[in-house]
Amino acid sequence: MQTPSPHQDVIPILDFGSQTAQLIARRVRESGAYSVLVSPSVSVDELRDMRPKGIILSGGPASVYLDDAPRCDPAILDLGIPVLGICYGMQLACQVMGANIEQAGRREFGRAALDIKTAGGLLTGIPDHTTVWMSHGDQVSDLAAAGLEPIAVTPSCPNAAVRSTDPDRRFYGVQFHPEVTHTPHGIDLIRNFVYEICGCSGDWRMANFAESERERIREQVAAGGRVLCGLSGGVDSSVAAALLHSAIGDRVTCVFVDNGLLRKNERDLVETTFRDHLSMDIRVVDASDAFLSDLEGIVDPQEKRRRIGHRFIDVFKEASNDLDDVRYLAQGTLYPDVIESGHGHAGNAANIKLHHNVGGLPEELGFELIEPLRELFKDEVRKLGEVLGLPDQIIWRHPFPGPGLAVRVLGDITPERLRILRDCDEIVLEEIVAAELYRRTSQVFAVLLPVNSVGVMGDGRTYESVVAVRAVETQDFMTADWARIPFDVLATISNRIINEVRGVNRVVYDISSKPPATIEWE
Repeated sequence: MQTPSPHQDVIPILDFGSQTAQLIARRVRESGAYSVLVSPSVSVDELRDMRPKGIILSGGPASVYLDDAPRCDPAILDLGIPVLGICYGMQLACQVMGANIEQAGRREFGRAALDIKTAGGLLTGIPDHTTVWMSHGDQVSDLAAAGLEPIAVTPSCPNAAVRSTDPDRRFYGVQFHPEVTHTPHGIDLIRNFVYEICGCSGDWRMANFAESERERIREQVAAGGRVLCGLSGGVDSSVAAALLHSAIGDRVTCVFVDNGLLRKNERDLVETTFRDHLSMDIRVVDASDAFLSDLEGIVDPQEKRRRIGHRFIDVFKEASNDLDDVRYLAQGTLYPDVIESGHGHAGNAANIKLHHNVGGLPEELGFELIEPLRELFKDEVRKLGEVLGLPDQIIWRHPFPGPGLAVRVLGDITPERLRILRDCDEIVLEEIVAAELYRRTSQVFAVLLPVNSVGVMGDGRTYESVVAVRAVETQDFMTADWARIPFDVLATISNRIINEVRGVNRVVYDISSKPPATIEWE
C-alpha cells in the first residue's frame, strides 16, 4: 500500500521504463512541488491516498500496441486529476481514450522544430516556434475519436502535443521530452503543468525532503537494531551517513573499507573527516589483499564489478560480526545507479553497467536495506548535504566510483599499474584545482589504458603506458558533455605526468559525451 505523502503538493510519476524518468521528477521538484516515482501497477486507490495535485505518465522503450508493453489502470484518467503524458505515456493514454497508435512514417530522434497551434495552458509563455527533443518511432492518430485535439506540431508529427476536449478529463500529452535540457523551454512546460494546470503552491524544498526522509528512516528502524552504513568518502555515502546520523544518532556505525583501489591518501582523509570532525562512529577495515587477489587476471569490467560486489558482502558480514544487533545496511545509492543497472520501476530499463551497490545485497547479507538517496540526482544530493551542514570539501568533492580504481585501470589490475594511476590522478586533480576549475567541472580523473605506445626519452626508445584524462560537465550525471579544459592546463598536466610518473610516455584527452559514452570508461 502506498503511504500517504506528508507534502502539500504531490505529483506522482508512473515510470514506464524511461532512462529519463527521474529527470521528470527532478524538474517537478525544481518547480517547487514534491514528485515521486511509482510503478505503473499502482492502483487508483493508492494514487488517491497520496492526494496528488497531478499525475505524470513517463516515456518508455516499448510500443503500446505490443502484448508485453507496460500498462496502467485506465481509471487513472477518470480521477478528475490533471494528467500529463510524455512520449510513451502520451501514446498509452491516447490509446486508452480511443486513439490509434501506429508506427510513424518517419521516426524522430533528436531535435525537432515545434510549432504551437493553440497557446496558453500547458504552453503558456512558450514561443510559437521553438525546438524540442524527440525520441520516438510511433505516433498518435485519430484524435477526434478519443476526444482530443492537437495543440502543437512538428514537420513529421502532426500531434506533437495534444489536450482533451472534455473538461472533466484533464489530460495533456506531449510526444517530445520536456524534461531534457535539449528542449530549451521544457522546464517552462513542466512549470505550467505544476502551476497553471495543477494549481500547486510551489513551497517544496530540499529541507522538506530531509525531514520526511528522517521520519521514513525512523519508521523503518522503529523495531530497533543498529544500522551499518557503507562509507566510501564520496559525497553520496557521506550525505547518506549524515542523514542517518541526524535521524537516529549513535545507532549508526559507518564502515570504511580499504579495498586497495583507493586514490592517494583517501583513507586518511575519510578517517579524519568523519571521526575527528563529524564525531561519527567509523570502523576502518583493511581488505586490500583480498580485493586485489579477487581481481588478479580479471580484465572484463562487469566481472570486476561483480567480484568487488561479492567481496564487499564478505567484508560487511565480518564487520557486522563485531557489532551487536546489526539489522540494517545503508548505502548511498543514487538514481543514475539504479537506472544504469536496469532497476527502474517498470522493470524494463536497459542494463548499461553493473553497480556493486544496486541489487542483490540485502538477501545475501541478511540485512534490511536503507537507501535514503535512491530517488535523487547528484546535484540534489549536494543540496541535501548543505541542508545537513556537511563541509564544502565533502559536498563538492568529485564523484569516485564504488569499485574504485578497478574501473579506471583498464585491463589487468596490478600493484604497479595502480601506483601509476594514483600518481597520474593526483597530478590531474592538483592542476585542475590550481587552475580554479574544480568547481566548474563535475568529474575529472585519469584512466590507465591497457595499451603501450612507443616514445622517445633522452634519445632512447620507450615502450610505456598511455594515460587518458577525462573531464566532464553535467547537472545530473544522466547526460554529460566533455569539459573544454584550456590547452595550457592540459599541456601542464601532460608534461607533469610524463616527467614525474615513471612508466608513462603518452597522455590523451577524452572528448566523448554521455551518451553515447559513459562517464567512467568501465
